[in-house]
Amino acid sequence: MKKIVFFIATFFALTFTNAQSAKVDFSQPPPNIDSLLVKIAAEKNDSARYYLAMSALTISETNPVEDMHNSEKILLYGQKNNDLVCQLLGHACLSYDYLAFGNPVKCFEHGVLASQVAEKSKDARLITFGKAMYALSYMLMGDLNKAIEQNMLSINASTKYETDIITVCSYNDMGMLYLYKNKVDSALMYTQKAFELGIKSNITYWNGLIYLQFGSIHAAMKNPTLALSYWNMALAEASRIKSPKLASNAYTAMATFYKSSNQSDSSIFYANKAIAAVRNTAFYTLNVEPAKILLDLYSKKNIDSAFKYSEIFRIAKDSLFNTKNTQQAQLLAFEENTRQEELKLAEQETQQKIEENLQYTFIAVGIVSFFIIFLIFSRRLITNTKLIEFLSVIALLIVFEFLNLLIHPILEKVTHHSPFLMLLALVSLAALLIPLHHKIEKWAVNQLVEKNKAARLKAAKRTIEELEKA
Repeated sequence: MKKIVFFIATFFALTFTNAQSAKVDFSQPPPNIDSLLVKIAAEKNDSARYYLAMSALTISETNPVEDMHNSEKILLYGQKNNDLVCQLLGHACLSYDYLAFGNPVKCFEHGVLASQVAEKSKDARLITFGKAMYALSYMLMGDLNKAIEQNMLSINASTKYETDIITVCSYNDMGMLYLYKNKVDSALMYTQKAFELGIKSNITYWNGLIYLQFGSIHAAMKNPTLALSYWNMALAEASRIKSPKLASNAYTAMATFYKSSNQSDSSIFYANKAIAAVRNTAFYTLNVEPAKILLDLYSKKNIDSAFKYSEIFRIAKDSLFNTKNTQQAQLLAFEENTRQEELKLAEQETQQKIEENLQYTFIAVGIVSFFIIFLIFSRRLITNTKLIEFLSVIALLIVFEFLNLLIHPILEKVTHHSPFLMLLALVSLAALLIPLHHKIEKWAVNQLVEKNKAARLKAAKRTIEELEKA
């Protein structure tokens, strides 16, 4: 009966978790953030709380201003209540929103904090999201190698739980990073994996971005028909979810394609559409690329239009690539790299110290054990049983410390540094060792008594023989 109840409870828990992750969609408005915080406070399960909070943070592609507002509230809640789940989601989503606004300083600042919270939590879901945003922060600064390294950590963590929207995001981001490095085969492989995971898990959240990326990949592979087909699919998705960002990116990709194909009229047409898509929206910085295309195309044939688009390009570029901001972001990157190196060095020193302690303890156990065995089996020495009892206590303490050193790293990982759970585990270990110690001690004392009797008897016989001879 208990097994049946456990199975049903597990089934509903998994169903709830998967439902939360799979039903997220850009086209659905987020719940009221204040009402949601009440539900988050009542939910004790980390996984369920994660997806509850996530449901308010699914509008980055359509309304980043509201998404930032919700992210800040969730972050503040997490900080006040020491809730790592909400802290992670707040920092990660703010990092993504600042990425959309082209602010490298704030993007990297929150990316670093998201990564740190994820590391502290040791929770696979949080690590997946934190490292994914950290990777995008490096991408914004142009460090693609570091971005790929961090994104791979995100992908590795995502394999430890059910597929959700961030799992798909991580694979799609890896495809984007490899595309930027002009490694088209790898880009196609990861993007295809993202698409397959989305289909299998009924997650349509990233479909528009995946279609957009497929188009860019096929353009790089010189497959124009497929490229245009995918870009049109991305535009259809942009229209469905009402995303000016996705529409502008798709139009810009098409304008770039037609410009490289020397089809100026088509390039101008789609570049204008790209600018129009984000006019009077928070995504104004996306005007940089289409305005640059129009500036290049008009500079030789229409001075007035060239001047118009040069102004659009200048304003958008100044907003996107502020030199001071970039320098500050690079400083943050340097400081975070230094912190990571210090953590690695500290871990190596700790591990080395543990190994040394284990060696010393093993030597001590060996010495005491040898001494006890020598006393027991020595045929000449008459040994006091109290000495054996004393040495057995010393041996018990050394063995306990040896096992503690051996399993301590595992305990920390399993118990998440919980003092109560670690104490409980050590008490359980002691409860196993003490009865075993008593049995071994009793055996050793018995052996010693028998040895002493034999030694005394032998000595008595020798004395009698000597008296008889005298």
